[in-house]
Amino acid sequence: MNVKPLSDRVLILPTPAEQKTAAGLIIPDTAKEKPLSGKVVAVGPGTAEVKMEVKVGDEVLYGKYAGTEVAVDGQTYLIMAQKDVLAVVEK
Repeated sequence: MNVKPLSDRVLILPTPAEQKTAAGLIIPDTAKEKPLSGKVVAVGPGTAEVKMEVKVGDEVLYGKYAGTEVAVDGQTYLIMAQKDVLAVVEK
């Protein structure tokens, strides 16, 4: 399935949560922190008022409660407004 966000929306593949601690302890699902970063996989065209600043392939940081989870072909993504993206990570 192909998902194309509308307006100023961004589709993000969240970075997986850590499975183990530095000491090698396994973290149970109930104690894992929600990831706050991910990779942009699709962007909308923007609006007359909002120019799209993120692009496909960007690594981004977003707020803890930003976006709505959507499942596409068994994979979980987040879809959110571009204003909910806090920063682009440059490597």
